[in-house]
Amino acid sequence: MRKYVLIFLLTQFCFHANAQDLQTYIGIALAENPGLQAYETRLDIAREKVNEANWLPNTEISTSYFVSEPETRTGPQRARFSARQMFPWFGTIGSREEFATVLSEAEYIEYQVARREMILKVASAYYQLQAFRAQQAVLAENLELLQTYERLALTAVEVGRASAADVLRLQIRQNELKQESKTLEQEFLAQSAAFDALLNRNPGNGVSLPDSIPIPETDPPLSEQGLLLNHELAKYDKLYESVARAEVLNRKEAAPMFGLGIDYIPVANRTDMSLPENGKDILMPMVSLSIPIFNNQFRSRSVQNEMRQTELELQRQERLNQLQAALARAIHERDAARITHGLLEENLEQVKQVESILLKNYETGTIDFNEILDIQEMQLRFQNRMTGAAKTYFEKSALINYLTQ
Repeated sequence: MRKYVLIFLLTQFCFHANAQDLQTYIGIALAENPGLQAYETRLDIAREKVNEANWLPNTEISTSYFVSEPETRTGPQRARFSARQMFPWFGTIGSREEFATVLSEAEYIEYQVARREMILKVASAYYQLQAFRAQQAVLAENLELLQTYERLALTAVEVGRASAADVLRLQIRQNELKQESKTLEQEFLAQSAAFDALLNRNPGNGVSLPDSIPIPETDPPLSEQGLLLNHELAKYDKLYESVARAEVLNRKEAAPMFGLGIDYIPVANRTDMSLPENGKDILMPMVSLSIPIFNNQFRSRSVQNEMRQTELELQRQERLNQLQAALARAIHERDAARITHGLLEENLEQVKQVESILLKNYETGTIDFNEILDIQEMQLRFQNRMTGAAKTYFEKSALINYLTQ
């Protein structure tokens, strides 16, 4: 009798060579999912802000006209033209660019977290589709068995070794499995639509599911440092660095600003006398210094940055605790699923032995179709639980991979 074992493949590492189908779907989702594309746009914006950081205060240009012309020794002043440019303290622009660069790096890590979450979502949806297909295969196998039992019952009725009620019970059981199969098909279609949505494609494209592959004999080794390299923790490290850069920038901005400028005043010629440098225009270079005497805002920012770093340290530790708990739980659930699958496989072999004994009794005329139905229901229950155990094993393996890779 054929065995149907649920097939699952891990997202980042494969136990078998034909894991390409899942990897193909993951590649489509990473390229086409609009949510990830939005993250990519955010990343591009963050990178562009590095260019934005290289700026200077606006250049001030002014002009004025003397309604009442002031008279000077060399002639009356008609107008004034001024230009001034302020400059931040030395190193301020570089600090501003470094701060924007660190923020863009933090945004990149956020993007990587979103990519890994998308891989996990695609894998989970794929595994669920595998589970539905495996359950449908189990139902098809059990329907075939019930049809065989029905033929035996009909033959037994003809020779008086069974009643018509036995045949009806077998037919009722077949109808129940057919109804269950139709329900599973609808659930499969719904899950397929959700899977297509992750890939940003129209529903109804179909999903290629590989042939059955058993649970591997051994689990991939886990790195002790893998969890500490998780992107979710790296995000907090990068944010902490960004606050440190923000404090450097804050200190630079608290320093004075200096400016360079020039005033130009055109002077008209005096007509009442002739003088040396008569009508000579005035050109006046200027240097200015902007001192932040009332700089409470900069001191407040320093205090805020210090508190922000403390907050990030606590948030990182809290997230690390959560990830450690999630990893421990995933490992235990994966191992439990492996154990459950193995025990169910042994029980299923024993059920088949009982079934074989009952069918052999048919030759002696002592077959009990009630017992046959009980065995069939037990077999179906074990097979469905094996399917669920296999799905859990591979889902938890994918989660472990997400947490430690």
